[in-house]
Amino acid sequence: MKLCLSHLDAPLGPMLLVTDEQRRIRALDFADHSAHLHRGLREHYGSYELADAPAPIAIADALTRYFAGEFEALDDLPTATAGTDLQQRVWAALRRIPAGATVSYGQLARELGFTDPRAAIDIGAANGANPIAIVVPCHRVIASNGDLKGYAWGLHRKRWLLEHEKAIQARPATSQTASLPGF
Repeated sequence: MKLCLSHLDAPLGPMLLVTDEQRRIRALDFADHSAHLHRGLREHYGSYELADAPAPIAIADALTRYFAGEFEALDDLPTATAGTDLQQRVWAALRRIPAGATVSYGQLARELGFTDPRAAIDIGAANGANPIAIVVPCHRVIASNGDLKGYAWGLHRKRWLLEHEKAIQARPATSQTASLPGF
């Protein structure tokens, strides 16, 4: 499979955007997690070829607008991901969670029709396998007690995104967070 790789700057650090010939997002990852990106591409597509290309203007513009506070800018971006039926259902449900809102893993499981409380574990695994950061907003899923649990790209980024979207109250900067981009 031939895919395009673009490099984008973002407040949380450089990002890697993978698109197909139809300019659909196949993956969006942070550059410091490039192994995660390539592992996901291998798992989903087997053999693939990446060619450096400029980011499609519509995608780059939407991400810029999102980081400027226009959260709905990402809503209509086209995505295409390979995954199991459950993963596809979870990723589609994630796109329906509005900016400024959070849901628990259990709530997401119930929304998808699961009644067994243990289904939240499977939902969490599908959420964690999401290959498209921010656009497929897996950062909006939190523990039922409000704790921020798991994020493939680091809890500091999950917290930043939720604070940016005003889904959680911003914490005062500490010496540890003051040096992170966007803080």
